Amino acid sequence: MVTYQYRCAQCGPFDLTLPMGEARPEQRCAQCEGTARRVFTAPTLTRPGAPLTRALDAQEASRHEPRVVTSPPPAGRRPAPPSDPRHALLPRP
Repeated sequence: MVTYQYRCAQCGPFDLTLPMGEARPEQRCAQCEGTARRVFTAPTLTRPGAPLTRALDAQEASRHEPRVVTSPPPAGRRPAPPSDPRHALLPRP
């Protein structure tokens, strides 16, 4: 999806998110129903970091191929009780 900017003569600029290549030269303004012309601006060329990219890719993949859970995850090891004898003297909730 691409964000396109349009400018309404009465309401000012607004953005529309449309599939790439489906932006028309004119759109209807959502506020006043007037005609808004497309404005060409500089593209956003920044890239997200690797963790965000991995998360977005996983989200996109799960949309079409969700992971199926057949059983709960195995229980992990319990942490060892503290060896400090003063812990026994602390109040319990």
